[in-house]
Amino acid sequence: MAKSDYYGTLGVRRDASAEEIKKAYRRLARELHPDVNPDPETQERFKDITQAYEVLSDPNKRQMYDMGADPFASGAGAGAGGFGAGFPFSDIMDAFFGAAGGGGGRGPRSRARRGRNATIRVELDLRESAFGTTRELVVDTAVLCEVCTGSGAAAGTHPDTCDMCHGRGEVSQVTRSFLGQVMTSRPCPQCGGFGSIIRNPCQECSGDGRVRTRRTIKVRIPAGVEDGTHIQLAGEGEIGPGGGPPGDLFLEIVERAHEIFERRGDDLHCTVQIPMTAAALGTILTMETLDGAEELDIRPGTQSGQTIPLYGRGVQRLNETGRGDLLIHVNVETPSRLDPAQEELMRELAKLRGEERPPGKFAPGQQGFFSRLRDAFNGR
Repeated sequence: MAKSDYYGTLGVRRDASAEEIKKAYRRLARELHPDVNPDPETQERFKDITQAYEVLSDPNKRQMYDMGADPFASGAGAGAGGFGAGFPFSDIMDAFFGAAGGGGGRGPRSRARRGRNATIRVELDLRESAFGTTRELVVDTAVLCEVCTGSGAAAGTHPDTCDMCHGRGEVSQVTRSFLGQVMTSRPCPQCGGFGSIIRNPCQECSGDGRVRTRRTIKVRIPAGVEDGTHIQLAGEGEIGPGGGPPGDLFLEIVERAHEIFERRGDDLHCTVQIPMTAAALGTILTMETLDGAEELDIRPGTQSGQTIPLYGRGVQRLNETGRGDLLIHVNVETPSRLDPAQEELMRELAKLRGEERPPGKFAPGQQGFFSRLRDAFNGR
């Protein structure tokens, strides 16, 4: 029979799981470590729990111990510094530096990993951006392999347990340090840390668990998006290796320039050029808006630089109610050449209005917004 009661040393039942054994050891290690309690009696207890954990955390040694054999009968006794051969140094570090809840990320890692996100550009014209649209998009992506359903193994086979790490996903190495003989762990070089080896990979996906294909998805683009908007489609990205969960698909909106309107937020802007006679006498123009043809009333006396608003004729506000406005900037065109008859009429008009030698209105520099607003209220 083994000389020590390793289960009693750690304070666990004989049927305790590996996780329960690890938690018990880490709790005791934080209490009994020589750096915390340097007295000789505590150091001896620390050696005992370390030796107990070395046996019970190793499936082979634990099996030997449960069968009545002494795992250290071969002479692997205490090393320099009093610690048992194969002292689990990494678990001591985990106990003091953040292996919260046990585990610490050790053990075999899953072959299934989350897939990558993908981004595709979607070009829209102004009308589609303003009112929304539905598009069918062709996406080149990775999907689950239907032959192996993500396992990576050929039909009728399964991954084999790695014979180097015995399914643990990591191998241990004993070295000497100021603490004595310490054990460090690293991912198994043979299985890459997975704990298993695919000896007969699936011919369809070459063991990756996924294949590349082209698929078509139908997406609804909401009203009000603009150039540079990103739309997230959760779970529409690539399937991960080993049949892992998919990433997300992002749509990057690219808005094509319009031949008439310039977009500024939810408002649209355009310029209309009219002759000075139309500005003076007034007229009605027909223009195409996003809602169809509409009549634009140019009132008599309209000035160059004046803005005519068409409320609610702009872009739908994204995720809100209401629309922006359409703002029409008037540019009055002054004729640069007149024939004799036109010139005679213009001179007669100037004489009738007393503008043959106008004094002009001078102001200090260019008027600001508030100055123009004041003049508008004063009728200037």
